[in-house]
Amino acid sequence: MGAKAKKGNVVKYNKWGYIFLIPFLLVYIVFQLIPLITTVYNSFFENYRSGLTQIGPNFIGLDNYKTIFTNGDMIQYFKNTMIMWVMGFIPQIIVSLLLASWFSNPSLRLKGQRFFKTVIYLPNLIMASAFAMLFFTLFADGGPINSMLMQMGILSSPFKFFSNIWSSRSLVSFMNFLMWFGNTTILLMAGMMGIDTSLFEAAEVDGATSSQVFFRITMPLLRPILIYVVITSLIGGLQMFDVPQILTNGTGEPMRASMTLIMYLNKHLFSKNYGLAGALSVILFIVTAILSFIVYNFSNKPQD
Repeated sequence: MGAKAKKGNVVKYNKWGYIFLIPFLLVYIVFQLIPLITTVYNSFFENYRSGLTQIGPNFIGLDNYKTIFTNGDMIQYFKNTMIMWVMGFIPQIIVSLLLASWFSNPSLRLKGQRFFKTVIYLPNLIMASAFAMLFFTLFADGGPINSMLMQMGILSSPFKFFSNIWSSRSLVSFMNFLMWFGNTTILLMAGMMGIDTSLFEAAEVDGATSSQVFFRITMPLLRPILIYVVITSLIGGLQMFDVPQILTNGTGEPMRASMTLIMYLNKHLFSKNYGLAGALSVILFIVTAILSFIVYNFSNKPQD
C-alpha cells in the first residue's frame, strides 16, 4: 500500500508538471512547428506573383531546390556571409579571450571591473538598426570619419566606404564584432571562473609560465564553452541580416559583395516568391541542424 501511495503522489506531481508545460507547447506549436511544416510544404510548390497575376501554387517537387543550387547566387551569398562572419568572429574571440582572462585573474586585481564589464556589454543592448544607422552616418562620403581623415591629411578626397567591396564588408564585420564581443566575453569569463583554482596554484608551484597555464590548463578546460561560442556565433552568422540590409539599403552593393543568405531570402519573400523562399529556408534549417549536431557531438566527446 505504501509503495502504491507513493507512486500515486508521484503521478499527481507529474500531472501538474505537464499542465505547466501546456503554454509552452501551445506557443511552440503555433509559432514554430506549424510555420516549419508550412515552409517545408511551400518549398515543393511554384507560388509567386508576376505583376498582378498570381502563379500557382503548383506542385513542382524539387525544382525550387534545383533552381537555388544551379543559378550560383546561393553559393556566392554563402561565401559573402562566411567571409564577413570570419572577419568579425576572429577578432571577437581573440579580444574576448584576453578580456575574460584579465577579468577572471585574481592576481591582477583590476580596479573598476564592474564598470568595464558593463561598458563592454552595453553594445549588445543597442538595436542593430540603430547601430547600422550610426555607422552609415559616420562613414558617409560627407561624414565625420572622412572629414577627420581629410583634415589630418591622410585623404585628399572623401573615401567611398560603401562603394568598395572590402571596406563595406569590413564595416559589417566590425559592427558585428562590437555588438557581440561583450556577450562572448561574459560567457568565456563564466567558464574560466568555473575552473578549479587549485589547478592554477599547482601550476604556479611547478613553475609554469602564464602562457603555459593559459594553453595547457585554461584552454582545454574551456573547450565546451568555446565550442558553444563558435557554433552559436556561426549560426548567428548564417542569420546575418539587419546590419548589411540597412548599410546597403538591401542591395548588398557593391557588386552584391555584402549580400547575405538571409537578405537573399528576404528578397524572395518581398517579391512573394514563397516557393523559392521556402526552399532556401529549408536549406538553412538543415545547415543549422547539422551545426547543432556538431555542438552535441563535441560537447559529449570525452576529454583526452
